[in-house]
Amino acid sequence: MQILRRNLLEASCRLSSLLHSPPPAAHAHAHAVATLSAARRDPSTGSLATTPWAATQRRGAKMLGSDVKLGNVIQRKVSWITTYPSFGPTLNQGRIYQVIKSHHSHQGRGGATIQVELRDVDTGNKIVERFRTDEALERVFVEDKPFTYLYQEGDNVALMEPNTFEQLEVSKELFGKNAAYLKDEMKVTLQFFDGRALSGSVPPRVTCTVVEAQPNAKGLTATPQ
Repeated sequence: MQILRRNLLEASCRLSSLLHSPPPAAHAHAHAVATLSAARRDPSTGSLATTPWAATQRRGAKMLGSDVKLGNVIQRKVSWITTYPSFGPTLNQGRIYQVIKSHHSHQGRGGATIQVELRDVDTGNKIVERFRTDEALERVFVEDKPFTYLYQEGDNVALMEPNTFEQLEVSKELFGKNAAYLKDEMKVTLQFFDGRALSGSVPPRVTCTVVEAQPNAKGLTATPQ
């Protein structure tokens, strides 16, 4: 009887120890969770202290020349190697360009091509390139951010971030010809790459007021000539 009582006591102690002990390391690894830090802006410099992973890490996506569209951002790699005295030879990773104009053409037996005008994201310089429609290009994905248009000052426009109410001043040239449609409190979109604004866009439909028109002339008909 005493032996049975002792065995029951030992079993109870082992059960209590198992219930209060931490889980094995293997189970801890099985339930590990990875976290991602959000981008934050450094108030002293105005730049992003943490690079937005969703906008800048998705490089290397391939696209064909026939799929190139206005506003696409591509990376043009250079085959030459730069040698630095301190670090030795380093492969040049190329430049980042944004497509600002495109035109498809067909040159007889030469096959279809697309001529594009590219703007260097870093320098702003523009170049003209011609790609085959079946040529593989490396696309870089950008991040779209909504803003509210406030006013224009010289060649720049002031925008406001709707959530934080922070104001941002960018060049009017980012909107191209669409800058003529900007008006107070309009919702616009900026494309960012590595914390830099590449281009801006306005809503697909805007309401405009006709302020000037040619007077009607007698004898003119509405029939196209």
